[in-house]
Amino acid sequence: MGANLEITKKIQNYINDFGLKLHSVQQDIINYNNTLGDIKRMQVDPSQCHFLHLIIKISNIKNVLEIGTFTGLSALSILLALPDDGKLIALDKNEETNKVALDFFKKAKQDHKIKTIIKPALESLNELKNTKFDMVFIDADKLNYKEYYERSLDRVNKGGLIIIDNVLWHGEVAEVDNLDKYTVNIREFNSYVSKDKRVEQIIVPLGDGMTICRVL
Repeated sequence: MGANLEITKKIQNYINDFGLKLHSVQQDIINYNNTLGDIKRMQVDPSQCHFLHLIIKISNIKNVLEIGTFTGLSALSILLALPDDGKLIALDKNEETNKVALDFFKKAKQDHKIKTIIKPALESLNELKNTKFDMVFIDADKLNYKEYYERSLDRVNKGGLIIIDNVLWHGEVAEVDNLDKYTVNIREFNSYVSKDKRVEQIIVPLGDGMTICRVL
């Protein structure tokens, strides 16, 4: 039986050398986030950027909803993969980081594909109840993950995707004695999705863990 390879720094550098390359503005966002201190942990990993790029391309996805944008790395990864007539609606409640993200989208000449909505995401999702998407990417406050997931199910076309970040929560979900409220919440969310017959799903160990759900 095969086993997953432990990804050391040396192996990650090797993968980076032979895989997809980041757009220059994606690298600009990473460099900017590195100046922010501990909050940079809200950024997705570059491996996740590449995954989002390929999944959008091979699935012919055109309309995407993102819940949680931060400074725009995942959103820009989505935008770069979308066709010129594609559309991303990005939800975030932080006006300051949204302005930073918009500057990066303009710099990459991708701002014509995106609409940002600045308010609590649950409010925005209510307003989007009649809008359908090919894919939803969830990377926002973890305590509301179940609500985001449920509302996303009503807004994704049959056969579409819901992708949720941080589902391995730094590996802490597997530590049964860890009763931190965020860890418990993610653990319970993962159990909920795994039993949901409305989707077929896998967990991919990229970054902090991503659940990929295909809506049945």
